[in-house]
Amino acid sequence: MSGLADLDATAQAELVSRGEAEPRDLVEAAIDRIERHDPELGAVVTPLFELARAAAAAPELPAGRFRGVPFLLKDLGSEAAHTPHYEGMGALSRRAHKSQRDSYVTALFRSAGFILAGKSATCELGLLPTTEPLALGPTRNPYDPAMSAGGSSGGAAASVAAGLVPVAHGSDGGGSIRIPAACCGLVGLKPSRGRISLGPRQSEIGTGLGTEGVITRSVRDAAGILDVLARPMPGDPCPLSPPREPFVTSVGRPPPRLRIAVWRGFVSPSGARELASPACQAAADEIARVLSTAGHRITEAPYPALDHAAFPRLFQKVWGAVAGAGLRHWSRVLGSPLEAEDVEPTTWRLAELGAAQSAADYLHTCAELQTAARQSAAIWDDFDVVLTPALAQPPLPLGQFFDPDTALDRAARLSPFTAPFNVSGEPAIAIPAGKTRGDLPIGVQLAAPLGREDLLLSIAGVIERARPFAHPATRA
Repeated sequence: MSGLADLDATAQAELVSRGEAEPRDLVEAAIDRIERHDPELGAVVTPLFELARAAAAAPELPAGRFRGVPFLLKDLGSEAAHTPHYEGMGALSRRAHKSQRDSYVTALFRSAGFILAGKSATCELGLLPTTEPLALGPTRNPYDPAMSAGGSSGGAAASVAAGLVPVAHGSDGGGSIRIPAACCGLVGLKPSRGRISLGPRQSEIGTGLGTEGVITRSVRDAAGILDVLARPMPGDPCPLSPPREPFVTSVGRPPPRLRIAVWRGFVSPSGARELASPACQAAADEIARVLSTAGHRITEAPYPALDHAAFPRLFQKVWGAVAGAGLRHWSRVLGSPLEAEDVEPTTWRLAELGAAQSAADYLHTCAELQTAARQSAAIWDDFDVVLTPALAQPPLPLGQFFDPDTALDRAARLSPFTAPFNVSGEPAIAIPAGKTRGDLPIGVQLAAPLGREDLLLSIAGVIERARPFAHPATRA
């Protein structure tokens, strides 16, 4: 069917519900686009076309809200039974490692009628803000193939921006949904901690930094899919109470007059206070103007964690422990220790940073970060929403993160605005907000108190209606 690449997941599902398309039509169109365009993009690490065709033809395909809509599952953390699972690692791809069961989130996608068309690319263990695993090759930005699509959900973002699928699963432990969404001109919602289950295998490692989610073309898709995924699994350690009404109802309903704090600054790993690039600042200023015109009160005010001198180094120490835990897990699965030659130099450097800490050191670092988060939460006494650039710089060229001597600080300087909301657990959303002179996307980030995804979706809907999101990178 023609024109499907321009439709979001909600519109594609409506075609099926009205009888104007069959699930197999949506799946075949996605397969065709992946086969024609992904050799250039490198977004789909594992095609699952025959499984998708079988699911589309199955009489028991669930009649959920998104029946028949094809999507990609990020090849990290969440799993699909009996399919390859590599997490960007050569050690897993060389052994053709396969998952044994569905993750809870995967089962929820299936229950809503989504059809799994493949696995999207990620960087090794999801540790960097770009998607360039040495073993599996880079994911390229659909707006410019020389540029990064962001990470670690870069394959998800590139595939949605190019129109290969209307929506793709992602995950976010330090910005890994919001960074690629900003790089590719998309909507990327990081839900509140405890909103979406990590079960059954994943743990709330790193003091609960990580969450599951999606990258979408529209705010209504972000809300509708959150309604699908926001169902705790029995045994989850910190599930949130369910919303009083579906999240999708928030999108078309303007919020009351809000108090919005705008902040463009951050502390670099050297301890210096810096500002985002002029282009990223200008994008935040433009969205602030849109919101002011809509009647909201805009005030210059820092989110405290972004002005915390020790925050970047504290986060790097926890991130190093996350890397070490990932290597230990896969060493156990594979039955032999992973050594430096088995992984990328930056992965090993991060794992060494984690291993250099004692258990007491790690717990002390976590406590310091939690203290920073509690101090930052005081901002909600005076404000309803925080607005920042999504990134401190526009999308970077490929090849910027291979040197372990510079990669960690470069990552912190690219995406200083995202990780504080992983530490706090507060929801944050990246939305398109303009272009560079070179026609690369720039995004902004909105954050709200814990559990207030409804507020973010409402205000993002206001912005989307005032400045409709265009997707010129879509491949027909």
